[in-house]
Amino acid sequence: MMLTAPDSRVEPAASAQHPGPSKERRAWFGRLLPITLPVLLVVTWQVAAQLQWIDTVLIPSPQQVLQTLVEAAGDGSLWENAQASLLRWGSGFAIGGGLGIMFGSLVGLFRLAEQILDTTFQMLRTVPHLGLMPLLILWLGLGESPKLVMVGLASFFPLYLNTMAGIRNVDRKLVEVGRVHGLGTVELLRRVVLPAALPSILVGARYGLGSAWVGLIVAELMGATSGLGFMLSEGQALSRVDIVVGGLIIFAIAGKLVDVLVRTAERRFLHSRDTYQGV
Repeated sequence: MMLTAPDSRVEPAASAQHPGPSKERRAWFGRLLPITLPVLLVVTWQVAAQLQWIDTVLIPSPQQVLQTLVEAAGDGSLWENAQASLLRWGSGFAIGGGLGIMFGSLVGLFRLAEQILDTTFQMLRTVPHLGLMPLLILWLGLGESPKLVMVGLASFFPLYLNTMAGIRNVDRKLVEVGRVHGLGTVELLRRVVLPAALPSILVGARYGLGSAWVGLIVAELMGATSGLGFMLSEGQALSRVDIVVGGLIIFAIAGKLVDVLVRTAERRFLHSRDTYQGV
């Protein structure tokens, strides 16, 4: 008994020090899985181009698109256009998204504000943004103003709707508990209502950021001398499909990076939530 007891104590310790590679494999698998499908699509695209299954004049290979982007980066035009688009996108989203959160909070918190404002906003929401751009150009000219307005409109309504819905979907019991503990109106809003509505607001931010990209490209296609949308228009005018595809890829990558940032913020601010994460 005295000889076997130490062995029984050592084995668990050794297993604790060497838990096995399965956990690390799962972690690496989880990191690589999201990019598996895009990589497979690009590889298939390249193979199809090399085997001449597709017309590379109409659908250039990934290698051709990458070479075009490298050349544009080398002469500085890519960075200049990307900087112009990012500045318009960020400024327009800050204005439109900020107003969306402000009016969404106002309408969500006060029934009188809902009666006064919501019908007008819902009517404006159904107006096609594409139809507004020629009117904005006539009113504001070809400068930066119509582009900022278009991006702001595209990002306003997702944040307005999600902020309002998030506030209205706060559990009534949470509000009652706050009142029982003597919280005033301002403290109740700051410590109960807005934190409970934050998940919905962040979802609106993710959707609004994507809609802002759509508004940006529409604005730049219809009257810009710089930006990624202008690069697409220039590629069309020159019949350079590789430039058009390269610009779209830049949009996709930038949109994904922004989405990752928002999801990182969600995990940071909502880490205490115990919600269903899928099977």
